[in-house]
Amino acid sequence: MTAQFNTFIPPVRTLMGPGPSDVDPRILNALSRPTLGHLDPAFIGLMDEVKTLLQFAFQTDNQLTMPVSAPGSAGMESVFVNLLEPGDKVIVCQNGVFGGRMQQNVQRCGATAVMVQDTWGQQTDLQKVEEALKANPDAKAVAFVHAETSTGVRNDAKAISELAKRYDCLSIVDAVTSLGGIELDVDGWQIDAIYSGTQKCLSCVPGLSPVSFSHAAVEVIKARKTPVQSWFLDMDLVMGYWGQGGKRAYHHTAPVNSLYALHESLRILHNEGLQPAWQRHDEMHQALKSGLENIGLEFVVDEAYRLPQLNMVSIPDGVDDAEVRGQLLSEFGLEIGAGLGELAGKVWRIGLMGYGSNMKNVDYCVSALTSVLKR
Repeated sequence: MTAQFNTFIPPVRTLMGPGPSDVDPRILNALSRPTLGHLDPAFIGLMDEVKTLLQFAFQTDNQLTMPVSAPGSAGMESVFVNLLEPGDKVIVCQNGVFGGRMQQNVQRCGATAVMVQDTWGQQTDLQKVEEALKANPDAKAVAFVHAETSTGVRNDAKAISELAKRYDCLSIVDAVTSLGGIELDVDGWQIDAIYSGTQKCLSCVPGLSPVSFSHAAVEVIKARKTPVQSWFLDMDLVMGYWGQGGKRAYHHTAPVNSLYALHESLRILHNEGLQPAWQRHDEMHQALKSGLENIGLEFVVDEAYRLPQLNMVSIPDGVDDAEVRGQLLSEFGLEIGAGLGELAGKVWRIGLMGYGSNMKNVDYCVSALTSVLKR
């Protein structure tokens, strides 16, 4: 018997987990536009605008700024494989899951990761970072997560980057959950290499990873003694395609329609303005905080370094984590996130990112949780 397959129609969800976030309808509309060839002159013009808009979002003049044609994890890998060579040493700060992924990337490059560990749910301790730098004068870079998605903690990117610069190290920053949601100033904070994702505060579809490299980072790439271990992520090759002007060298077939979507998401952010976008995320966080505390839920992360776009709350005693999330999904079409690693079963992670950071979602989340928890 020949199998029959129907068109996939996804259920309607409200995405308030750690990502992906709800996609703005204007961005979904951009995805549906006619596909162009990846070397079409009209598409090259769009690529130039994407680069300019990314420089705005990152607050940088870095020429090597572009979206990697793959999700945020590929952006992370592109930074590490281009900057590191076997035998290098990197100070890696970990206070959640994604600092651990940095460690794995360092090791896979044949480099040594010197770990600065802090309790999950707390900030990276600046004194520990400086002690690690003093103890390892041969370190090449300091790597850390700006907005730790697994815990809802904002690390002090400005201070850590300044420390790295003081000790003649590159700074490598994970901004997957921070770009567009909280203050980020690549040039002002002297960040050398940074990567992000499209599916969080940019409200775009998953599948692209914006990256930016400073002049100092580019010089390190040019001075490599060994080839970049990844052909696809080799910045020297990719920039032949993502360079400036009309003439581009074929490297890979870019995800054309996804880049339409990213262009639209960055255009929306540009029109709103960075400061207003950051303020909106903070205001929606305050509204969610008030609503959740009114029904007895407690926030885990200290207000001084709590992320407004990723809220971590304690699961009350006697409440079944999976059962609550299952009921929210099946009865309300509402997705919130579970805890990761050592926080699994202990916390929920509630996202208020990009287009989804609005009062309708705040009220819906609070009322749905109230209904389920009353049972």
